[in-house]
Amino acid sequence: MVQTQLERARAGVVTDAMARVAEREQVDPEFVRQQVADGQAVIPANHAHDALDPMIIGREFATKVNANIGASPDTSDREGELAKLHTAVHFGADTVMDLSTGGGDLDAIRQANVDHSPVPVGTVPIYEARKHVDGVADLTHELLLDVVEKQAQQGVDYMTIHAGILMEHLPLTDGRKTGIVSRGGSIMAQWMEERGMQNPLYAEFEAICEVFREHDVTFSLGDSLRPGCLADACDEAQYAELDTLGELTRTAWNHGAQVMVEGPGHVPMDRVRENVQRQQDVCDGAPFYVLGPLVTDVAPGYDHITSAIGAAIAAEAGAAMLCYVTPKEHLGLPDREDVRDGLAAYRIAAHAADVGNGRPGARGWDDAVSEARYAFDWEAQFDLALDPERAQAYHDQTLPGDNYKEARFCSMCGAEFCSMRIDQDARDGDGEMESIDDETDLEEVPAAEVNRPPVGTHEGAEVPDLPDVLKGVDGVTGDD
Repeated sequence: MVQTQLERARAGVVTDAMARVAEREQVDPEFVRQQVADGQAVIPANHAHDALDPMIIGREFATKVNANIGASPDTSDREGELAKLHTAVHFGADTVMDLSTGGGDLDAIRQANVDHSPVPVGTVPIYEARKHVDGVADLTHELLLDVVEKQAQQGVDYMTIHAGILMEHLPLTDGRKTGIVSRGGSIMAQWMEERGMQNPLYAEFEAICEVFREHDVTFSLGDSLRPGCLADACDEAQYAELDTLGELTRTAWNHGAQVMVEGPGHVPMDRVRENVQRQQDVCDGAPFYVLGPLVTDVAPGYDHITSAIGAAIAAEAGAAMLCYVTPKEHLGLPDREDVRDGLAAYRIAAHAADVGNGRPGARGWDDAVSEARYAFDWEAQFDLALDPERAQAYHDQTLPGDNYKEARFCSMCGAEFCSMRIDQDARDGDGEMESIDDETDLEEVPAAEVNRPPVGTHEGAEVPDLPDVLKGVDGVTGDD
């Protein structure tokens, strides 16, 4: 059997994936190996995912961002899902999770995503298993294991396994305002209530470990009892499940499987750091993968903002990967522009945390943008922007002519009141202020790949071309 990245790291081997990660993160390969060996970082890399450009998730590395995609029961098909994959990678997703619950041949959709994706692909196998039965109580241990093994054979790199929610945890949710908001968690809770038996994913956890070890699938231990509102945050149910996740983390490590742990969705701002620190303590430093968290519940339609605030705090506190939230959260299925806005918000949160944590070279990108802005080098400013197309589009709404690409002002202040133009003119005079001519060479900056422009680029594997059938469809263009 081919060993997992964890097993080879423990044996002192620097794998090709570790070497590639070191190149992308601008760190020593031995440091990567040691972090993986200690369980402090994961390299989700199924042996069967040939299109993968390896990446790493861990608190000692640049903060990563996941985008959720997937077919719903009423929409999408294989081509539509490839278009979502294209959009997610183009706008900077470091991983994608296929959360398909319907919309055609799910096996074919999943396989197409794995075949085309340069980034790790995650899934939630309980969703597919639920599609195979009439009622939740009809789920069996054997079916759950069969689905997990099939998806592992297809090349899925990591899976959310809702094994931490136990029968004894269910009464702890009775006083909540929003109950159990995890889809997988609610399914498992219903199964336990109707069958009167312990969570089958918990009961079969060691068998799942062996499947994951065979294919080198990384665990993403699901937070089935995460809070769905501020009122439910940090309650007894959430923390009881976290204790179980710590137990399962150590069990998976003992089987040679890689592990990261999922975290809460709604947490007051003043308790975000507490959540990160508690997970790191309980789970012995396993990477923390957080959804948001949303720091207020009052802004439906703007939850990419409410959650990005919490995400930045969590990442600065040590969370390793952020699961994006789009403006459609709680409201509907996101479209292409929602994905774009969600990824932009989360790339900002991740980068801001990396700058705040002093990641080597992370601020070089900020410096380069600032220098281009001060020099009125509009083309460079657009090229360096997180979202170049949007930056230029906003500028050109009011000053569209090519001559304005050399102007020493924008439409906000105009020529007369532009502070940077005034400052430059003052420095060009005979006074005591010296001129400013800083220039950051990003080629010389030791920043991780995700902290340098442009986002959404992956060497060694290609972002899938937009399917011909979708070119020209409203909201999806072949230029993206």
